Amino acid sequence: MKGTKRRKLDVVVISDVHLGTYGCRAKALESYLKTIQPKTLILNGDIFDMWQFSKRYWPKSHMKVVKRIFTFLSKKTEVIYIPGNHDELVRKFSGMKLGRLSIQNKAVLEFENERVWIFHGDAFDVTMQHSRWLVKLGAIGYDTLILINAALNGILEFFGKSRISFSGRIKASVKKAVSYINSFEETVAQIAIDQGFDTVICGHIHQPSDKIITIGNKSVRYLNSGDWIENLTALEYNNGEWKLQVHPDNEEASIEDDAIPDKNELFQLLQVELQSIGFNQKRAS
Repeated sequence: MKGTKRRKLDVVVISDVHLGTYGCRAKALESYLKTIQPKTLILNGDIFDMWQFSKRYWPKSHMKVVKRIFTFLSKKTEVIYIPGNHDELVRKFSGMKLGRLSIQNKAVLEFENERVWIFHGDAFDVTMQHSRWLVKLGAIGYDTLILINAALNGILEFFGKSRISFSGRIKASVKKAVSYINSFEETVAQIAIDQGFDTVICGHIHQPSDKIITIGNKSVRYLNSGDWIENLTALEYNNGEWKLQVHPDNEEASIEDDAIPDKNELFQLLQVELQSIGFNQKRAS
């Protein structure tokens, strides 16, 4: 993969990475990020998992993802961070802009004949609104399920068998889970239609999607960027078209070993960003 030309894209949306958890597929995400060069990268929530964050677990692969995002900034990519429920502490900094990095509760993109509304989606989750303790308990159970699933998949791959997804099968077979997803999508679609948007993009439910939802005599395109725990998906916009990109489910894939900045280089990159907005000059005055 060394020397591979990166795909130049207008916009890339990723969500639900959950850095800091055992289920996060950071190696796969870094592998994907190394194949692209977007003008705008939108981090649509739950990039970090502050609910389950532990100092005892922060692998190098997770740090490489963070460094890769800083590398995008150094290459003049605009990065928009939209916090989700697992990284909601970042919402305190909504409206902050630091060079090409900004933190926003939502993003609105205006293209020719298309208005796009992007947000994480937890605001429309009834369970999140009324039973947060139950949701946090469920998140711990979900992470445990992913750990068991990963161990089983390791055994299956050793014997040359295909990987399976426990949670994917559960979602597909349990009527309440299917009903929840449908209800979430329809709620989001209805509000997007009421607000006059042509396309709405969410994350949150870990269910990648690209569909047209019609309510009454009006329609909206609903897109969901999925996650980087099981589905390994991102949304890409280029040449006037949205595409749901599925990364190969193979963390052992070759990764081009180009220069990823160390902590000193990251500090220098941050200084450049500060200088670009005149921070040093203001401080000196």
